[in-house]
Amino acid sequence: MRYWWVNQNQTFKQEFEGGYLWSPKRKANGHRNAFYDYMRDVAPGDIIFSFKGARIVAIGVALGTAFEAPKPEEFGSSGQNWSNIGWKVRVRYTKVTNPIRPADHMNLLAPTLPTKYSPLHANGNGLQSVYLAAVPEAMAHVLVGLVGHQARTIVDHLQAADLASFDPGQVPEEVAQWEEHLVLEIQSAPSISDTERKAIITARRGQGQFRRNVAKIEKRCRVTRVDRLEHLVASHSKPWRDCQSNEERLDGCNGLLLTPTIDHLFDRGFISFENSGKLLVSPVVHRESIRRMGIGDGTMNVGSFSTEQGQYLEFHREQVFLDSGLSRSYERTSQSRRN
Repeated sequence: MRYWWVNQNQTFKQEFEGGYLWSPKRKANGHRNAFYDYMRDVAPGDIIFSFKGARIVAIGVALGTAFEAPKPEEFGSSGQNWSNIGWKVRVRYTKVTNPIRPADHMNLLAPTLPTKYSPLHANGNGLQSVYLAAVPEAMAHVLVGLVGHQARTIVDHLQAADLASFDPGQVPEEVAQWEEHLVLEIQSAPSISDTERKAIITARRGQGQFRRNVAKIEKRCRVTRVDRLEHLVASHSKPWRDCQSNEERLDGCNGLLLTPTIDHLFDRGFISFENSGKLLVSPVVHRESIRRMGIGDGTMNVGSFSTEQGQYLEFHREQVFLDSGLSRSYERTSQSRRN
């Protein structure tokens, strides 16, 4: 279990009532933002402190991992400069009965602030640039102590009941609606022939022409080595919904043949691949489960990919894979401070 701090001055009402966190993937200029990237590191059961109006006003429990989703319509003019596609995490929130003002307790909190990507200034004022920040365990213990019995109850008892509803295999409703909207656009586009339209739409499920195109390049599941086509799924590296053209949706280089369990892990961002073929394993995946799937500790190399395949895999690592890379740096920093 990890702890997080979320600044929700603009969107607390919408996120609290809707039961989620949502952030863009990138800044308006296209650059990465650590406080957005951290969304990829949230795991089921993590604790989230909601900060609004200079106070901790709610505590949440993450019900699942992040998934790609459109900006919520209920945001309205809030975040009007944010991109329309971002990360979303389901959260069960509980309002704090007696909201605390961190600035009043900096004698306790200041020594526990992270040295990098802190959610607060040393004087206790919130950082406007922060959305989601990692909270060191020592800082979390101070916050729980300040909130009191209510926070301890949430941390100790709320998780087990909430996590029972988490289904990582289910396609989020927002994603299904987004893809259905794209299907309608393709169906109504007069410039697309009936044959091409059918190929593009069936490619959404890894079928038809897309599957045949992938099979010309990939001959087996690179992880399990299964080579019987009836047991393999054609999986997009750059998701069908994210493709900038129909050519990308049908490009055989934008796909891998995978057994269903490996396809699930790849599709949801629990695993990815370096262009060299090194298998990457997300820190939020359930380790015992992937061990039983034969993946082990993630030291596997499945063989290098072509330059064309690598371009799509780069998108997967940057936009789908659930690992910001920040956690490893954060953990090394925390360890050095303890030593």
